[in-house]
Amino acid sequence: MHFGEVSRAAFSQEKHLTRKDVFLGLDLNGKAYARLDLPSAKMACPGETQSVYLVAQGTLSPIAALQNLASIVPALLEDPLFSWHDHSGATRPMVKHRALDQINHITAAWGWGTAFRHSFHIGGASFYLAQKVDPEIVHLVGRWRSLAYETYICAFEQVASQHLEPIQ
Repeated sequence: MHFGEVSRAAFSQEKHLTRKDVFLGLDLNGKAYARLDLPSAKMACPGETQSVYLVAQGTLSPIAALQNLASIVPALLEDPLFSWHDHSGATRPMVKHRALDQINHITAAWGWGTAFRHSFHIGGASFYLAQKVDPEIVHLVGRWRSLAYETYICAFEQVASQHLEPIQ
């Protein structure tokens, strides 16, 4: 999923992710998943909905995060999925640069550096390829339009020791 698909200053229910676009369910193995139905996506034809599936990854659970968001920022089904309440109580959409500022504030405090808008998409591809997931699956699930993610991986391999060597 691209960060810009879920965070917008100029919010439109027809184009952007709302609370009603989230489905929580159980798969055939009884494990929880979330499906986000994107009404408009970079990789979709006009009017076509694309779905993104989320599952828990070890101790990290996007499902728990979505449930937590719903409890701390109550909103109507038509409101932006990722939102906040201003001082008057109005629901406002999350804006990409403010979200990245907050993420970078947290990660910098932990000494992890900062992110840019494609960091999460590239990081996800890098992680799964390192786990030996078939590159075609990474391509499809990541909704990569091209094979650009392979370029990121090759470039990262050349500088990985600079970034990872001090980790004990």
